[in-house]
Amino acid sequence: MKQILLISVFFLLFSCSGQKKSEEQAEKNSQPESNVKSESSPEKSSESQSVVIAPDSKMVYFDGGSFMMGSENGLPNEKPVHKVTVNPFYINKSPVTVSQFRQFVEVTGFKTEAEKFGDSGVFNFEQQQWQLLPGATWYKPFGPNGPDAEDNHPVTHVSWNDAVAYANWAGKRLPTEAEWEYAARSGKNSGEKFSWGDEVSVDGNYFANTWQGPLDAPETKDGYLFTSPVGAFGENEAGLTDMGGNVWQWCANHYKPYPGNDEPVSEDPNVKVIRSGSFFYDTSGEDSFAVSGRSMNSHETSLFNTGFRCAKDAEKD
Repeated sequence: MKQILLISVFFLLFSCSGQKKSEEQAEKNSQPESNVKSESSPEKSSESQSVVIAPDSKMVYFDGGSFMMGSENGLPNEKPVHKVTVNPFYINKSPVTVSQFRQFVEVTGFKTEAEKFGDSGVFNFEQQQWQLLPGATWYKPFGPNGPDAEDNHPVTHVSWNDAVAYANWAGKRLPTEAEWEYAARSGKNSGEKFSWGDEVSVDGNYFANTWQGPLDAPETKDGYLFTSPVGAFGENEAGLTDMGGNVWQWCANHYKPYPGNDEPVSEDPNVKVIRSGSFFYDTSGEDSFAVSGRSMNSHETSLFNTGFRCAKDAEKD
């Protein structure tokens, strides 16, 4: 009952909406959630950002620094723009895929919260409304009678708790909200709206898997109604894929207004930040998948347009 209530409330108020191969063997040592670092550290300029691909884990390294987080031109919850400093960190090149999550399940026998609840959130296009679909899981995203989840697509129907469990098993963690935005900006203060630039498409070529058309008549100009293979739309300057569109991505933080923002939202440690927007229609439009776009959902909620990527600490020079 709690899951049904939270899905209804958050989608009405904040539009956390949702429809449009295997990584090398992950480390099996556990890393507790408390290993998430504070975003405060000695300031370092981000203009000379060095980016390195970690070949053993398909992660991208950022040496950290200061940047201006948020936007004065986006949604009200993106204000005010404020200076944030992040420590050095690694972040997954792409969201965790179905294949990677399957490896975790096969090794550990893990059951997601959607499997335990017996249902998960899917948008019903015939009825034009969200529903808790019985039997919808990470491997059957449209229920038992639907197609299998594709291996190279981002895993969905995972709650924040599920994502933390996977990250701990892999010896990683979820990225902080500041780390996520810093990475989406390729470690720079470029001012561009999206991770790839300022345009959603050029000459009919789309830079992300996002929604086109009205809710009751999708146009799929980008080639995908639902999820797409990770990396299908290329990389940002830092070498990351899917930093806008495809699936919402869980972050480590609980949701709260930025300092100086008088948004009337009570801080709740059970409500977590999500970033990236998704393939599905969102009332916030392009702002949902901007680098500064942010939304939220309850920690036990799972949906067909929400996944995650991992991060981990890096040693300072």
